[in-house]
Amino acid sequence: MNRWSPCKRRDFIKKLRNLGFNGPYSGGRHEFLIYGNYRLAIPSNNQYSVPQLKMMLSEIKEIIGREILIDEWSFL
Repeated sequence: MNRWSPCKRRDFIKKLRNLGFNGPYSGGRHEFLIYGNYRLAIPSNNQYSVPQLKMMLSEIKEIIGREILIDEWSFL
């Protein structure tokens, strides 16, 4: 079984675009991605730690209406 590992920002954005998000767009303090009527702010650090990644994925789960499992995440 796979384990969660830190994720680079550009890889995170690429994976979210594969899930149907558009962007990133500039505005405010952070860049953001759009999914339907939802806006997801993405932090500007170059790499996201595992706790930060899990927190953002829980927010994404609410936006897309389903959970993203580690196996799916590693193949996006």
